[in-house]
Amino acid sequence: METGHHTINDLFAQLGLGSDNDAIREFLDSHHLAGEEKLTRATFWSDSQRKFLSDALDEDSDWCEVVDELDVMLRH
Repeated sequence: METGHHTINDLFAQLGLGSDNDAIREFLDSHHLAGEEKLTRATFWSDSQRKFLSDALDEDSDWCEVVDELDVMLRH
């Protein structure tokens, strides 16, 4: 198990997405969460991405803070 502080760039890389600042900005510009929609229920995740995000939150892993940050960023 990894320990330490993860950045949003680390999370995007872990999810297999472009992880440079431009790629993250582009992702956030084209993906949004509405109202009460749960991050892990969003249709734009693959099954493996959804599982990683769910596990991070359910297990209160060292990824959960940056996953919460992503949730907030997707509600703009």
